[in-house]
Amino acid sequence: MGNIHTTGPNEALIVSGGCCGSTKKRTIVGGWAWAWWLVTDVQRLSLNVMTLNPMCENVETAQGVPLTVTGVAQCKIMKADELLGTASEQFLGKSVKEIKQTILQTLEGHLRAILGTLTVEEVYKDRDQFAALVREVAAPDVGRMGIEILSFTIKDVYDDVQYLASLGKAQTAVVKRDADAGVAEANRDAGIREAECEKSAMDVKYSTDTKIEDNTRMFKLQKANFDQEINTAKAESQLAYELQAAKIRQKIRNEEIQIDVVERRKQIEIESQEVQRKDRELIGTVKLPAEAEAYRVQTIAQGKQCQTIEGARAEAERIRKLGSAEAHAIELVGKAEAERMRMKANVYKQYGDAAIMNIVLESLPKIAAEVAAPLAKTDEIVLIGGNDNVTNDVTRLVAQLPPSINALTGVDLSKVLSKIPGAKA
Repeated sequence: MGNIHTTGPNEALIVSGGCCGSTKKRTIVGGWAWAWWLVTDVQRLSLNVMTLNPMCENVETAQGVPLTVTGVAQCKIMKADELLGTASEQFLGKSVKEIKQTILQTLEGHLRAILGTLTVEEVYKDRDQFAALVREVAAPDVGRMGIEILSFTIKDVYDDVQYLASLGKAQTAVVKRDADAGVAEANRDAGIREAECEKSAMDVKYSTDTKIEDNTRMFKLQKANFDQEINTAKAESQLAYELQAAKIRQKIRNEEIQIDVVERRKQIEIESQEVQRKDRELIGTVKLPAEAEAYRVQTIAQGKQCQTIEGARAEAERIRKLGSAEAHAIELVGKAEAERMRMKANVYKQYGDAAIMNIVLESLPKIAAEVAAPLAKTDEIVLIGGNDNVTNDVTRLVAQLPPSINALTGVDLSKVLSKIPGAKA
């Protein structure tokens, strides 16, 4: 039975042993490997960067001055097969802390050895050169362990005997002395230069004052000429301005007159339009309503007149038709009565005139009642014609009465009346 082991790019997998007693060792980085249980040995070795802080305390330099130096180193196990095999032989089975401790002791040993060959000034002034020297000397030793020094820098350098402070003070005193001397020389040179500059400035000032006076005199002469020209130009400009202002005022006045004329014309047009408007308003509010009212009254009067005439005509037609119907009825009754009377007349011929007269007189009231019966039912009788026609109609009606009686009874009413003493036919 076996098992599969995997590893990343920052870790090395060392597989040793195998079936049939094999002693071959395999190194895998960023891959996988097959391992037999209880037979194959599988170990891991970290390839991450290791940060080390080497420190040498109170190490004497070439001058015998004890210094304390601290540094920072970045190291890692190299991936080359041969170097990785060497590193696995050196560090396999150890923890990262133990590996760091081994490399740290090597770096500190080389750091102490190099410090003993250098002066304090060389160490303090050129730290990069000191660090490069340490890296150069220590690289072969750690390289034989499969370790690569990626970087090495000096972090700090100090001592407990105030040597560096004294060195700084001496250097500061020298610098201060040189600075004071330089300041004195600079002040001297500055005084000489200042005197020379002041002399040049005075010369320039005198020359400048002379030029200023000359220029002032020329300026005043030119200014007087310019003032004269300016005053002349101002006078001419003032006259031209007044003339132009007069012309402009004249134009403005003409424009104002034209504006007044236009305003009056517009006012006249407005008044004319107002008159027309009021005329149209009167027509619309008085004349047209009056004409409409007159037309309405006239139309109503004509309607009433037509209504009255048509009503009268209809009533007359009604009366005429009623009278015609009643006359026809009376005619039929009269014809029947006449027939009856004719038959009676044949009988009455045997009687004398006195008996006939008596019968006629007894019958007249009945005849008058029958004639007047339709007229009693009439509410209104309209006679069309003048007064003369009415009289003629009445006369004609009375004149036709004896013939009617004669026709109905066969008795001549005129002859009978002529026989009555005192009666006229």
